[in-house]
Amino acid sequence: MTLVRCSHEHGITTLTLDSPHNRNALSSRLVAELQERLAEAAEDARTRAVLLTHIGNTFCSGADLRETGTDGPQSLVRLMRAVVELSKPVVARVDGHARAGGLGLLGSCDISVAGEGATFAFTEARLGLAPAVISLPLLPRLDARAATRYYLTGERFGAAEAVRIGLVTAGEQELDAILDGLRRGSPQGLAESKALTTAGVRRAFDRDADALAGLSARLFASAEAREGMTAFLERREPVWAR
Repeated sequence: MTLVRCSHEHGITTLTLDSPHNRNALSSRLVAELQERLAEAAEDARTRAVLLTHIGNTFCSGADLRETGTDGPQSLVRLMRAVVELSKPVVARVDGHARAGGLGLLGSCDISVAGEGATFAFTEARLGLAPAVISLPLLPRLDARAATRYYLTGERFGAAEAVRIGLVTAGEQELDAILDGLRRGSPQGLAESKALTTAGVRRAFDRDADALAGLSARLFASAEAREGMTAFLERREPVWAR
């Protein structure tokens, strides 16, 4: 059973995250399938843009905390870079929850829309972690004061606030107009226009990816993170929050 479903209609290739049993977490299998589908879309002459969406009430919950291994941060870096460097625009549609690493995937997309039921939170600090590698696409795009607040507090916020701070482009009602505009773009025009708008993000990847992946790996291996992730899986407060 595939975890990333693919369909195509009128110039738009839709990739649907279909792993609701773990809230579309970034398991090694889902990441590998998504990268494969993105590579296929890049080679598909019919595709003007990619629409990334989801099954269930969660767009993406972030890392799969039940998987262990040291390649997780680098794997997420490679996935986000694949989205940023794809020659075709990638549009995210969020009609549910997005958390932690899922926000890095969202932030890597060129355009994003959110429904009224969408919620967002940077939960890493509550788990003994930090939004390390996801900062590569996010910090160049987010309002600085808002990033500070939500990185530190882990507060949940909705679609309107996500638009205000630059995490999301627009409400879901704008999706049809956005896709129609992308269908009218030429392959060359879209590719070169995307290159202009992602230049700062690509520089962040070139400059900081290795250091932030190292930071993330170190934090995941720490005693505090083990306690935070165990507490999350056991649905209890970590020791520092009691």
